[in-house]
Amino acid sequence: MCGRALDEVTRIPVCRECLREPQPLSAEFFCASCRTPFLNEFPLDGEGRCALCRTGLRGFDAAYCFGAYTGVLRELIHLYKYGRVKTLARPLGDLLAAALPREERFDAAIPVPLHWRRRWQRGFNQADLLARSIARRCGMPVVHALKRTRPTTAQAGLGNTARRRNVAAAFASRGRTAAVAGKRILLVDDVMTTGSTAAACALVLKRAGAAKVVLLAVARVDRRMGGTRAATAYSTVGGSY
Repeated sequence: MCGRALDEVTRIPVCRECLREPQPLSAEFFCASCRTPFLNEFPLDGEGRCALCRTGLRGFDAAYCFGAYTGVLRELIHLYKYGRVKTLARPLGDLLAAALPREERFDAAIPVPLHWRRRWQRGFNQADLLARSIARRCGMPVVHALKRTRPTTAQAGLGNTARRRNVAAAFASRGRTAAVAGKRILLVDDVMTTGSTAAACALVLKRAGAAKVVLLAVARVDRRMGGTRAATAYSTVGGSY
């Protein structure tokens, strides 16, 4: 990350300083449901909800993310996912735990699935390792109740509506209704951009009888960045679109 020599034996090729670098996402105005940050309060209704949450397009009941998908945090996620440094699942799991409110309780963690071809190319599902990390901390099982039924085209460059269409019907239940019905589900992924993938997953889980679906991700694209920085983040993200 920073180019300095490592001075301790570790399974993670990142120094302690860089691992401590990511900061929590901060904003004066957040949506009360999806926690999307805004520059002002005008997009929010009297209950503090954004337009997508008001109209039910989110699908999930709430969303929590640790930080913005930029800087060192973005580099750590890239090293984890594309550099295949799977040992980063533990420190990234620490960030997930920091983002999850202590009062929240769940019955199962479910990772956002990859299509089998993408998983074969990458060698692992990054969301699965993160789900295992947070599940151990919270004392709940990891349930693979979702499957991706078809590969989707790259989300980069697509608008919100096009992103929702791209992932529509891309997920299905694995038939484990008993593990989902009436349960509080924590849906886990590495990155959230518009939330279209998470919404598609939540819809499947709700149809299977889930009582509550909450998204938990390490980072989210912060659209307050604007301009080139936001475009770069959108074009390189690979998680919950």
